[in-house]
Amino acid sequence: MESVVLVNQQDEVLGSMEKMEAHFSGSLHRAFSLFIFNDQKELLLQQRAHNKYHSGGLWTNSCCSHPRIGETTLDAGTRRLNEELGFTTELNEEFSFIYRAELDQNMIEHELDHVLTGTYNEIPDFNTDEVCAVKYISMSYLESDIASNPENYTAWFKIIFSKVKDLIE
Repeated sequence: MESVVLVNQQDEVLGSMEKMEAHFSGSLHRAFSLFIFNDQKELLLQQRAHNKYHSGGLWTNSCCSHPRIGETTLDAGTRRLNEELGFTTELNEEFSFIYRAELDQNMIEHELDHVLTGTYNEIPDFNTDEVCAVKYISMSYLESDIASNPENYTAWFKIIFSKVKDLIE
C-alpha cells in the first residue's frame, strides 16, 4: 500500500495517508512533476498507460508522482524517473505551487507540486506498465496542440504548462 505525505499550504508535513484515499478525499499532499528537455529545448512527453488508476491514455509531462515519507522531492524524482522512463539525470527544483483538479474515476488531485527540470537527449526505454508512448515536442507546437485538443492532456499538465513555458522562455 502506497502512502502520500500530507502537508499544509506551507509544505509542512502533517502526516500521511493511503494514496487512493487521499485522491478520493482531495486531501492536500506533496507531489512532484518532472519536465525533461533535450538540447533543442523540446519537452519529453509521456502518454500514461491506459491501465493507470486515473487519466489513463492522456499525454502529460515527462514524469510525476509522490515522494515517500522521509524522501526528498529530488530523490523521489530520480527514483520515479528511473522506474517509469528507465534513466536518470541531474534534476533541479524550479518552483512549487498548489493546485486542485477534478479527475476521472471520481478522484481529486489536490497537490503541493514541486516542479523539477532536467536534460536528456535520448528516447527512453520506458516501463510499459506505466507509460505507453513518449515523444519530444517543441513548446510552441505543444502550446498550440493543448489549445486545440485539451482533452488529450492531463488536468495537472494543462495547469503547469504555462508556468513552465514562462520559465523556459
